[in-house]
Amino acid sequence: MYLNLAIVTLLTFVLNLPFGYWRSNVKKFSFLWFLYVHLPIPFIVLMRFGFHLGFQWWTYPFLVGAFFSGQLLGKKLGKKKKLFQ
Repeated sequence: MYLNLAIVTLLTFVLNLPFGYWRSNVKKFSFLWFLYVHLPIPFIVLMRFGFHLGFQWWTYPFLVGAFFSGQLLGKKLGKKKKLFQ
């Protein structure tokens, strides 16, 4: 169970990196911004079912933290690339 949580947490983080990167190049609160924030969620739900995690409360801090950390790091990488262009 804990190994499955660690795998899904890592996959959630990696999955959100490109979405955060793409989100850094669009206007805040636009349709694309909203899409880039919310599009990974169905994939994370599928991973939860695929790895038999369910929706236990103690798993939320790990996955929500990985979600926002991936979005934030992706955004920072996108902003950094924009500085060098």
